[in-house]
Amino acid sequence: MATKDSKKDSSPATSRRRRIFDIIQIGQVNDLPSRAFDFFIILMILLNIAVLFMRTFESLNSYETLFVALEIFTTAVFIVEYILRIWTADFLYPDEGPVSSRIRFIKSFYGIVDLLTILPMFFLNGFVAFRMLRVVRILRLFRINAYYDSFAVIRDVIVKKKNQLTSSLFIIFILMMASSLCIYSTEHEAQPEAFGNAFSGLWWSIATLLTIGYGDIYPITAIGRLMGGITAILGVLTVAIPTGIISAGFVEEYTNVSNPFNDRSLKLEEIIVNLDSSWIGKKVSKIERDSDIRILLVYRDGRRSYAKASDIIRLNDVLVFERSDEIEDKL
Repeated sequence: MATKDSKKDSSPATSRRRRIFDIIQIGQVNDLPSRAFDFFIILMILLNIAVLFMRTFESLNSYETLFVALEIFTTAVFIVEYILRIWTADFLYPDEGPVSSRIRFIKSFYGIVDLLTILPMFFLNGFVAFRMLRVVRILRLFRINAYYDSFAVIRDVIVKKKNQLTSSLFIIFILMMASSLCIYSTEHEAQPEAFGNAFSGLWWSIATLLTIGYGDIYPITAIGRLMGGITAILGVLTVAIPTGIISAGFVEEYTNVSNPFNDRSLKLEEIIVNLDSSWIGKKVSKIERDSDIRILLVYRDGRRSYAKASDIIRLNDVLVFERSDEIEDKL
């Protein structure tokens, strides 16, 4: 029997708003309007950033009027998109209330980036700080990554390997502090203008550990050069640690994405998402985190696709997931 809330949720106004939400989210292969919107927004992002670069060329000053027009047009598109995303934020965060879901979107990473890319248009001739906000538009390129889920893979790798990465970065920090103190001790008397205190050697330490040296500050004493050589060798060894961790994480993650059934011991279950499911409108990443399961496949409209962290579950989706003893209590 339908409840009052379910009738309200199925009203024409709510259905239209839900359709708008589906369009402005990452589109499914068979949803032509949503896919067209994705490519349109990508085009607007690239055009806006291209204009940002082109306006720095003095030789193109004769096209300034065109550049301003394009900037106004693309920013207007971003404003409309931003308003629509706020308007439909309750579908993105179905567990939140109408007000709290919108506040959550505004405070989210993409919400802040969207807002900061709009503000400079209203302060074109204002303070330098506002004009510098134009650079934030480059962060909208993360949207392109989001459409193809490559950024989600990077995020998943970093999250899974965060403990190992934190340990390796802490080792690099300790080496930077130690090498800074050592180079100050060996070079202060010979180069007091270059190594005036312990922190003055920190720039040299960073450049030597993480690169082959910048060349503006370098040791001139025999002990200092020996210290520089040791620091450079340690830099090669320590930087290889986080690089190896991330590389191994990528191999592992892409192996799981390309073949989620490589573990023969998996016990799989299949479920059809119905009206009573609390998973409707939630992202795969949130469901996996809250329910402690791993969703492998999503069947939708007769099409099969590997589940991505950013996928939003819809009514009548068929999900294939790794079975958990507690799954029945969390459906």
